[in-house]
Formats: sequence, structure tokens, C-alpha cells
Amino acid sequence: MSTSPSPATNEVAVIQTSEGEMVAEFWPDVAPNTVENFKKLARQGFYDGTAFHRIVKGFMVQGGDPLTKDPSKESRWGTGDPGYKVKAEFNKRSHERGVLSMARSSDPDSAGSQFFICLENVKRLDGQYTTFGKVIEGDDVLGKLGDIETTMSAGGEKSKPTKRVAVESIKIVPADSVK
Repeated sequence: MSTSPSPATNEVAVIQTSEGEMVAEFWPDVAPNTVENFKKLARQGFYDGTAFHRIVKGFMVQGGDPLTKDPSKESRWGTGDPGYKVKAEFNKRSHERGVLSMARSSDPDSAGSQFFICLENVKRLDGQYTTFGKVIEGDDVLGKLGDIETTMSAGGEKSKPTKRVAVESIKIVPADSVK
């Protein structure tokens, strides 16, 4: 019989950014496969050295694209993934400030590694994107991310940060180790 903590409920993500640290809890009760995928990628160091490449003031910050590790691939930022897709797990959890949700294309089952963190309540996304956790520490850091100056992206959206906003690391640790 295993005495290790449940991998789903007793772990949190420590997200170290160039602007400071955030801690996020997971919601395996509503998005078990998404939670496990995020944790697996984090444990592999997949997110380390990536960037929040899309910041829309009053809406969200988006990261998790492995192509953001390479500035020469900037024209393709927002298109990277881990080489596979994760089936959507739409649920009843609302897109509120601090909520982590999977970014995707128009195909509901196209999420892979990219995620976004809501800066405000964005209920219009409810039931259309997979929510899988929430920032429980570091709301001030989330605020700093949301306040970063942006310029027009190649797609014509004012969402391109004027400075690199690094995801230095994402570590999965026991929840009681960050209290």
C-alpha cells in the first residue's frame, strides 16, 4: 500500500517567473487528464525557459509554448506544443481571476502545453476552455504580469510584451511544503 500523497490533490505548481513567484492549486476533480499532462510537462522541465508571449490587459496572460525558448522563432510563437494534443475537459469551474485554463485553437481538442491565467473574470469562456487550477499565492505577481507594456502582435492584437516575460521554472511540489 502506497503512503505517498495523491498526485492529484496534494501537489501544487510553483511558477517562477521573471516578475516573481506564483503558486497554483490543481483541480483534478474536473480536469484529471489536463492536470496530469501539465504536471508531467512541468516535471520534465518542458516549461522552463519559456515565456508568457501573449498578454491581453484585463483578460489574460498566455504561456507554455516551447517555441518561445528561441527568439529566432518569434513569428511562430503561439503555435508550439509538446507534439500531441489533450482532449478537452470542459467543466463548470468559472474563468475568474487567477484561474489556469488551457489555450487551444478553434478545435476544442487542440490543447497541448499552452495555458493562460485569467487577469479578470471572463465568464464568456466558461464551458469552452478547460479550467484546471487557480493561483493561490502570488496574485501580486499575476498583477505585474498583466501590467506589462504590450505592442501589436503579428496578428494585429495588442498583446505582444515589449520585454521578455520568462517562465524560469514550474516545479510540482507537495502542497504542504509551500505553506
